[in-house]
Amino acid sequence: MGIAYNNLPLNLPHAGRVALRICQIIENRAVAKDLRYFQLCEIAEKIETCLQPYRITDDDPTAEEAEPIRQEVAHLGRELVDRIQELQIGEDRLGQCVRNLFECLAMGEEGAEISLRAGENPHSLQRPA
Repeated sequence: MGIAYNNLPLNLPHAGRVALRICQIIENRAVAKDLRYFQLCEIAEKIETCLQPYRITDDDPTAEEAEPIRQEVAHLGRELVDRIQELQIGEDRLGQCVRNLFECLAMGEEGAEISLRAGENPHSLQRPA
């Protein structure tokens, strides 16, 4: 049996709100003088910038307009997780946000898997059962 995941429809406005949370988590850690987090800020800010127009308008674009944005954000999300894992700075809340981001991109299965690499606790009550 595969990993449990949430199968949600595409929701770029909410993905934008999750991206803001990711930026805040990373920035808070960077302020705490952990310089490794500064390296993640640029990637997180790119994700947030891609999604900002949809977060502000609280409106999803047409499917044709959404697909390239969805793919770009997913690519950046994977890059972010690669860096988190490489720097060994994963943590539960950050991993949860990564899972939520991918769920909002209608990529719940990938999100459930990749979030573990970003530090989400596999036994967290927040994870899909």
